[in-house]
This record gives sequence, C-alpha cells and structure tokens, in this order.
Amino acid sequence: MSNEITPPSTSEIGVTLNRQEITGSLCRTLTADPLIGTAVILFPAELEESSNKMDIRIYAGNLNKATTQEELTALFTQAGTVNSVDLVMDKATGLSKGFAFISMPDQAEADKAISMFNAYSLADSALKVNIAKPRVEHA
Repeated sequence: MSNEITPPSTSEIGVTLNRQEITGSLCRTLTADPLIGTAVILFPAELEESSNKMDIRIYAGNLNKATTQEELTALFTQAGTVNSVDLVMDKATGLSKGFAFISMPDQAEADKAISMFNAYSLADSALKVNIAKPRVEHA
C-alpha cells in the first residue's frame, strides 16, 4: 500500500494552477471550486544558502583492505569538515575494494585534504587522493 497522495485531476474538480511572482518568491496558487474552497501552496524561488552548495567529492584510492570508514573520517577531518565517507565495498566478499569517496562542503578544505593526504602512508599504503571524476554510466 502506497503512502503517496495523488491529487485529483483538473477535470475532476475544476482546479487551475497559476504562478505568480510575490516579493521575489514563486507562489503557486491552487484554486478549486467555490464549494471546495481555495488552497495556496508556497514554494520558495530561492533555495537556502546551504542547500545551494554542492559538496566537493574527493577520491581516495590505494587503500589497505582493512581501512575503515571511521579511520578515513578521522583522517580527513584533520583537513576540515567531512560530510560523508563512502568506502566502496565488494558485495560478494564484504571487503573494501580499496577506494572511497569523501564529501567535503568547502573547496578550500578539499584542496587542503588533497595536498595533505595525496601520497600519505596509511596502513602501509601510499594513498592516491584527488578530486573525484564524474561518474560515467556504462552500457
């Protein structure tokens, strides 16, 4: 059973959707039949500042198979704020594949992490750290 609420179609209740510019915000007004009433739904045109920023994704490779997500979080936190660490695991064995992606909110902190930890020795492995390349979908 789905929890999604699907609105009735326009033809079912005579609903019209209008867009109006109100003091710099986009307002969508949902006007219904007078017997049903009127509902106004506001959607801000501008996203909050924090949601406008994209995290900087850093690739960390040549990891020792025993390296944990917690160890990487502790290491990269030395360079700045770490939003997430995604240690890539082999589905069949449950072991690390030897690389991870670290998300940081600030370009300067990401650059600092790259300069601090590229060629850094962690668990007898020299790390390879750089900006992650965009994911390429293979057919």
